Amino acid sequence: MKLHDFRALSKALSEIENSGPQSLQILKDCYAAKKGAPILGVTGLPGAGKSTLVDHLIQHLRGAGKTVGVIAIDPSSPFTGGALLGDRVRMQRHASDEGVFIRSLGSRGSHGGLSRATRDLTVCLDAYGFDEIIIETVGVGQTELDIMGLATTTVVVLVPESGDAVQTIKAGLTEIADIFVVNKADRQGADGLQKMLQAMVDMDNSRSQALTVTIPVLLTQANQGIGVQELWRAVLNHRKALQKDSQHEKRQQTFRCAQFLELCGEAIRQQVESKLLSNKKWKDLVDQVASGKTNPYEALEKVLKYFQNVAGDGIDNAGLL
Repeated sequence: MKLHDFRALSKALSEIENSGPQSLQILKDCYAAKKGAPILGVTGLPGAGKSTLVDHLIQHLRGAGKTVGVIAIDPSSPFTGGALLGDRVRMQRHASDEGVFIRSLGSRGSHGGLSRATRDLTVCLDAYGFDEIIIETVGVGQTELDIMGLATTTVVVLVPESGDAVQTIKAGLTEIADIFVVNKADRQGADGLQKMLQAMVDMDNSRSQALTVTIPVLLTQANQGIGVQELWRAVLNHRKALQKDSQHEKRQQTFRCAQFLELCGEAIRQQVESKLLSNKKWKDLVDQVASGKTNPYEALEKVLKYFQNVAGDGIDNAGLL
């Protein structure tokens, strides 16, 4: 892919998202060409103004001469698997900018809102050569935890009305947030939520101590662009802190291991599914399970025995290394 060739980039991303026949080769090539662009994860509760905040962050970065690749994760349509919200519409003013590429991606029912494809797409954007990569997710379920492993810095966006929700999920928030943002700060209750979040950070500061920097709690009015520069300074400060964090590389190694095992699991699942549905004997077994006539655990035992017999004991000598 050549720089500014967004058409080729879009085709590559579609091939990856749809697990096309060329997707593995594309990913192998892209991984080898990665440049190590930092990834900013932006998450939070629905209606917090995440897209507006990302829009102004893009504007700020472009003003600094940075190129930006954005993946905007939308809830998937249950009928098509495609993205419903279309965050690109909200960021339309960047459509003609050759330094900005925005891709909406359906979460495809992924429990945490981050589809498996997102991890692969970031590899492609990195290889393309963007200076900054931003991922904006739907704020449901395990999304925040999914982002934490993928993003260099995670920003959790809330609004003054989020107080009750924060009380419910505060343990998870303090675990994954590198920066808190109280958006729509002109509304009543913004200062109170800021103090609540600051108290949470002060009570659970193990991560901030490791980074030698406290987790900031910032106020923004994204629709006016207020607080965006302060937010970006906080992102840069966090990146500097990571360089001094002795545990950062260990966490990255753990994440890369988990990512590899996930890739293996997905590939094996596809192989098993293909085998079961293409062979009449195994399809009959699947149909028996589907109809409730066969114990699924007994059927699983048969499947495991089959693949164990196929693999045999020779996996150690299968030429993996």
